[in-house]
Amino acid sequence: MTEPADVHFLETVASLVPPDVPVPPDAVRLLNLFDAQLGSRHLDFAARRLRADGHGYYTIGSSGHEGNAAVAAALRPDDPALLHYRSGAFFLERARQVPGGDPLRDVLLGLVAAAEEPIAGGRHKVFGSHRLHVIPQTSTIASHLPRALGVAFAIERAARLGLDTPWPRDAVTVCSFGDASANHSTATGAINAAVNCGYQGLPLPLLFVCEDNGLGISVRTPPGWIHAAYGSRPGLAYFHADGCDLADAQAVASQAVDWVRERRRPAFLHLRTVRLMGHAGSDVESSYRTPAELATDLDRDPLLQTARMLVTTGAATPAEIIDRYEAKRAEVTALAAKVATAPRLASAAAVMAPLRLTRTDHEAPATGSPMTVAQAINHTLGDLLDEHPGLLVFGEDVARKGGVYGVTRGLLKRGGAARVFDTILDEQSILGLALGFGLAGMVPVPEIQYLAYLHNAADQIRGEAATLPFFSSGRYRNPMVVRVPGYAYQKGFGGHFHNDNAVAALRDIPGLVIASPARPDDAAGMLRACVNAAETGGHVCVFLEPIALYHVRDLHDEDDGGWLAPPGGTVPIGRARTYGDGRDLTIVTFANGLRMSLRAARRLESRGIGCRVVDLRWLAPLPVDDLLREADATGTVLVADETRRTGGVSEAVLTALADAGFQGRTARVASEDTFIPLGDAAHHVLLSETAIQDAADDLLRRSR
Repeated sequence: MTEPADVHFLETVASLVPPDVPVPPDAVRLLNLFDAQLGSRHLDFAARRLRADGHGYYTIGSSGHEGNAAVAAALRPDDPALLHYRSGAFFLERARQVPGGDPLRDVLLGLVAAAEEPIAGGRHKVFGSHRLHVIPQTSTIASHLPRALGVAFAIERAARLGLDTPWPRDAVTVCSFGDASANHSTATGAINAAVNCGYQGLPLPLLFVCEDNGLGISVRTPPGWIHAAYGSRPGLAYFHADGCDLADAQAVASQAVDWVRERRRPAFLHLRTVRLMGHAGSDVESSYRTPAELATDLDRDPLLQTARMLVTTGAATPAEIIDRYEAKRAEVTALAAKVATAPRLASAAAVMAPLRLTRTDHEAPATGSPMTVAQAINHTLGDLLDEHPGLLVFGEDVARKGGVYGVTRGLLKRGGAARVFDTILDEQSILGLALGFGLAGMVPVPEIQYLAYLHNAADQIRGEAATLPFFSSGRYRNPMVVRVPGYAYQKGFGGHFHNDNAVAALRDIPGLVIASPARPDDAAGMLRACVNAAETGGHVCVFLEPIALYHVRDLHDEDDGGWLAPPGGTVPIGRARTYGDGRDLTIVTFANGLRMSLRAARRLESRGIGCRVVDLRWLAPLPVDDLLREADATGTVLVADETRRTGGVSEAVLTALADAGFQGRTARVASEDTFIPLGDAAHHVLLSETAIQDAADDLLRRSR
């Protein structure tokens, strides 16, 4: 196939007339950068050939953005980089700075989804390398910017705490993204958070690089918009360079990097580029761009501009440039032919290997004085701060106030302001900080103030935290324990945003651990299990705390203290807990449902119905073995689910029973498919003790 960019480059270079000037002293450096640009361009050509021949899968290229090689040249190879998907030249120039490896082959292996591809292992095509400190990103909508914020923040916070990270203490974090993505709330939120840090005097060595080609697929960015939006933000140094002019791009990128490295403040590098060969191989640009526009971009081609500069300065002749160009084509073409039929991932187990959870069956009893759920969590967090120097607790209101419900009260004094701190009101930034701390080797325990607020930033868990080990074959992981107060049943308070029972958005995230404790001893032991899984296995855990049970003391009768329990101990991930040994009915539940089910079971037992109540404790991985054992013990299972009937936990429980071939009788009772209203109206739509008892009676009646 013939690409206009290919033809135009060769014809124009052949027509150049070299001046009679001496070879410049920096000729080798310029030719090295040109080599990275050439490699990136020919990788784009190869991607389209591989796709046309049925061997490749990915054709979003970097053509027109090759000026980002100058950004790589301005940085050090141990500066962490989170890259835009048009960063081929950056990646190749970074690889040139670190001996060993074959970056051209590595990228080609990614294009064909080969199992031996060294970063994602054939699971996706990403720019990433642990050796090169290039953290793999899908980066489609600037979703990696909060993580970049976190990495930069973590470098400085680790230094303050005397902790080591994978990067030098004077490292600069760089993240690149497109002009269209600069409009996304994820980008604007991360940039705002960075500026906010600077305003508070908090060091944040972060360089934002906006590669502005004026298009988001077919949607145009208004001319001048990026400069208008980011060119005069107080606290954000702004640098502008022509990404098609290698000399200008390198000079300005060096200024920007030096500014960030010296001042430890964020900066914004606006790199003006063009987009050649469309958004991807399937994109027909002529349907939304005029011939004149396409021709103008061909003339601004960064490879062509670099070639002109090399000829004008005497660094190379036109013939030498064409020889280099064709030699790179031959090199990439030969490599592409070799990898075209490389083995792909051959099984589900191979695909899912990075998501595998390391489990332990060890469970230790709790010891100490009886406490409430809130007290047990507070007590355990305090002990964990003492035991783990790299553990941090942060979120809205968690430090000075001690949390809306007092759960983190006193931790600021115990852990210090560098480890227990308040954040801005932005869930994406909170989770972005956690993503960065995790990559830096620490154990972040962020709090999202309410479950309903998590949905504002769920992609930071789904699209960033959970996917990182998948896209890096486990070479990178995001250890974290996200504490989320949630569920309903808060008397005299609530409405939708403070009483949310929607967990479906979490339950379908591969590899995510979801803890849902109900009792104080389980809350303590499960929190310890999550921190251990994060620290030793790099796992992402969500810890759902039932707000309505925070301060509950009694179970059946006033002042019986039946809900108090000592903290401590450990709880294995994916193991349920059973109450009672009745032979008539198994009630499966969790969180608030446990207390209601235990109370309902007592009334059923007073009528001669023997019950056992199973607290799932873990919503993912679901404790299937324990579930089946307790279901088989009675042959009759009622699932009491406080989440919604559609998308709720009961769907997973009944499916697990069916998949295992359970032959007994089953039923479920759940909350209604509605948002939770304010006040007493909530009682009409939420699971209740009466509903559990009525559903049990109905199931047992039908079972006779």
